[in-house]
Amino acid sequence: MPVLPRPGAGPGPDRPCASGAGPWRPGASVRPAMGEAGPGPGPGPGAGPGPREAQELEEDEAAAPGGARGARVGPRGGIRVLKRNAKRTGSRSCQSRSRVGSRERTWLKGDVGRGCVYVYGRDSAAAAPSDLRLVLCTVDTQASEICDGEGRKNLFLQLHGDLVRRLEPTEKPLQIVYDYLAGLGFDDPLRMQEEAANSDLSCMIRFYSEKPCQVEQLDRILLSGVYNVRKGKTQLHKWAERSVTLCGTCLIVSSVKDSHAGKMHILPLIGGKVEEIKRRQYTLAFTSAGAQAQTYHISFETLAECQRWHRQASTIVSLRFSMVDLSCYSLEEVPEHLFYSQDITYLNLRHNFMRTSGAGSLDSLCRFSQLKSLNLSHNRLGEFPVSLCEISTLTELNFSCNGLHYLPTQIGKLVNLQTFWLDGNFLTSLPEEMGSLQQLSCLGLSFNNFCELPAICEKLVTLDKLALAGNLLETLDLTVLNRMSHIKSVDLRLNNLKRAVAGTLEGNKSVAYMDLRDNQMTDLDLSSLVSLEQLHCERNKLRELMLSGVSLRALYANSNCLTAVNIYPVPGLLTCLELSHNQLQCVPDWACEAKKLEVLDVSYNLLLELPPRILRSLSLRKLMVGHNRLQSLPPLLEHIPLEVLDLQHNLLTKLPETLFVKALNLRYLNASANSLESLPSACTGEESLSMLQLLYLTNNNLTDQCIPVLVGHPNLRILHLANNNLQTFPASKLSKLEHLEELNLSGNKLKTIPTTVANCKLLHTLIAHSNEISIFPEILHLPRIQFVDLSCNELTEILIPEALPGALQELDLSGNTNLVLEHKTLDIFSPITTLKIDAKPSLTADSALTSAFWSHGVAELAGQRNKLCVSSLALGSFAEGVEAVYGMFDGDKNEELPRLLQCTMADVLLEEEAGHGWAEAGFLCCPLLHS
Repeated sequence: MPVLPRPGAGPGPDRPCASGAGPWRPGASVRPAMGEAGPGPGPGPGAGPGPREAQELEEDEAAAPGGARGARVGPRGGIRVLKRNAKRTGSRSCQSRSRVGSRERTWLKGDVGRGCVYVYGRDSAAAAPSDLRLVLCTVDTQASEICDGEGRKNLFLQLHGDLVRRLEPTEKPLQIVYDYLAGLGFDDPLRMQEEAANSDLSCMIRFYSEKPCQVEQLDRILLSGVYNVRKGKTQLHKWAERSVTLCGTCLIVSSVKDSHAGKMHILPLIGGKVEEIKRRQYTLAFTSAGAQAQTYHISFETLAECQRWHRQASTIVSLRFSMVDLSCYSLEEVPEHLFYSQDITYLNLRHNFMRTSGAGSLDSLCRFSQLKSLNLSHNRLGEFPVSLCEISTLTELNFSCNGLHYLPTQIGKLVNLQTFWLDGNFLTSLPEEMGSLQQLSCLGLSFNNFCELPAICEKLVTLDKLALAGNLLETLDLTVLNRMSHIKSVDLRLNNLKRAVAGTLEGNKSVAYMDLRDNQMTDLDLSSLVSLEQLHCERNKLRELMLSGVSLRALYANSNCLTAVNIYPVPGLLTCLELSHNQLQCVPDWACEAKKLEVLDVSYNLLLELPPRILRSLSLRKLMVGHNRLQSLPPLLEHIPLEVLDLQHNLLTKLPETLFVKALNLRYLNASANSLESLPSACTGEESLSMLQLLYLTNNNLTDQCIPVLVGHPNLRILHLANNNLQTFPASKLSKLEHLEELNLSGNKLKTIPTTVANCKLLHTLIAHSNEISIFPEILHLPRIQFVDLSCNELTEILIPEALPGALQELDLSGNTNLVLEHKTLDIFSPITTLKIDAKPSLTADSALTSAFWSHGVAELAGQRNKLCVSSLALGSFAEGVEAVYGMFDGDKNEELPRLLQCTMADVLLEEEAGHGWAEAGFLCCPLLHS
């Protein structure tokens, strides 16, 4: 992350400012805003402007949007405050770009370490314009200085509209802004200074002079008020005015005068019920659980208030145990009323800013007498509060991501602790006193600074799960692990492990699960782990792997350099074997003998052949052998339970003749990117038993002779036949594929799509670009059709029904040079979200002299992505015709996001280029081609 140069080149205490107004004096007071009452400093160096200077400043401010008014500026270490009557544009929470006067601009230009921050009032969305202040300062200006100038006690920071935290007095707001911009990719100091002055940045990073409060969040923490209350279900009790509070798991009813000191009635609501009373308007009945249940009727003044209480109370009574979730509320302390909920067993305070001392702080949590689970992760605490060690009832404690460097010795008092999460800290060791935690079974130490397995784990005899991912281990010492004979699960991902060493031949009979992903190991011998059931070692540099097969059930060793995998004895319990992205030239013999193997993935290797025994397995259900060098497959002689078969990107010229007859459970077959010229028959008699639903045959040499074979698969839902040698698709054959949902016939030589496509009532995607189709198929009658691609064909006209299907989202007709659409037709197509047609060339005199500098066409890969979730951006003439922009947007499972990016990204890039050039774009999402 780039570090901004500290101010020093510009005007300072000993240097005249650029405007010639005299030196800035450290500690100069902040003058009240123009037009406000208050004494100002007299004339003199650094004492503020004289009458003429004040008039110039007022003239500058008068030119700002909305008639902005301002105040004077302190020295380099001080601040200036400008009150902005900023004009609102767009989002309620975003202001238009604000400007400062010429003197301020000159001052900013004097040093890149200078800048400005916007300070909002309590509620930026509803605040008056006077509550927004622009503060000019430097990267050395501390929060305490800004608070002094504002007459406030604190300054608060909010990122991305999320949590709000109180800044420490010594934190530097402008440096925080610059660091944030650097994290976004900005590296030019001048550009960062400019962006910091843009009020639009406050949508992402914002400062407040008072802590903002959201009513919805406050309701979930605590509801309170004075209402008419009646106790009991009968009419014997009278209505009386009482103070009522709903907090935690309880309803608290007390006297109005002595709400804190007088008698309180506490009604536990877990397992109880809350009901609306129809006999009385805006009234709720709260009832506790159990045989001695009590009921309180509360009458509210408005419907909205009644609904707020009903909604929150309904959440509480539906809980199965006494849990209170106060996570992500920017809390510094818990409400005092929460301590009346003495039945709380689970308390979640994750992602807050809890204080360690004071009322409602962490020191007070020992007041919960039944607390078992406490989550304090992400609270920026820095130290482990010793007071937590007094909560002896705790069985689970999460203290992750708090910046800890050590644990106190008092940690040994938590003798009932069973689960302890300390992930994301700076720990290098654990205190000896942790040996007292004799009930601890799970210890999370991931992403700390450990260089070896903590020795204290030997004393924790009940510990069976140890997580040390993301630490600094370089050697896996199996001897030390053997001494921890109670540990069953070890997570060592994302360390810097280079080797595993064993000082003795003694076997380890405890470790059943080990995760070694994302390390630097080249050879791994874990044959001494005779109880190992599951091993993850993906993304290492392994050349050879040795394991014990006595207990092995799953092996994941993808993305290595493996040429050999040795497992002895034969893993009789093995069900899953993943060895993709390696350098294997053959399938290991022991894999053929694994009688319970269900999943075998050896894709992306160097296989030349497949052992016959693999395709005879009576347990194998999923076989992935794509991206190898297979030229043929062994014949199938017996029925097998295979359900998924991936053969893509090999050198196959044919498939086994009995594939569909013997593999009756086959539901997925991908044989794309081979050299297939024909397909095996789906049945031997008249009736087919095929269960095939997904068939991918893109990029082969298939001809029309394969079409009759497809009829033998009546359950097909997805059929890809792109980039083959098809010339016709008989109508009688297509009519029998009634369950088709997606059909891809692109890159063939088809002249028509059969009219019987109308029988495919479930079809939602038809892709048939790059053919010779001249007649528009009858697909606009299909009720579920969503995506149609008929680009690059020979269409001349389109027959349009009276009404388009409501599901249609995209229609691509580009590349049909003879197609002319009338205005009436375009009006009918207007509801379609994405309509792609060729723009007709201009007939001006200059058009004949100009031509597109860039040209592009259509390309398609053999993939399985949902077409509706992928969009493309292709502009051959961009930025005055000298550039082009091409990009793909993959929304995963989101259909709206790719369309939005497709429609807006070109304008965003043009705006970015016009303002600052491509080199400084902070969010470039697609590749650009320059001439």
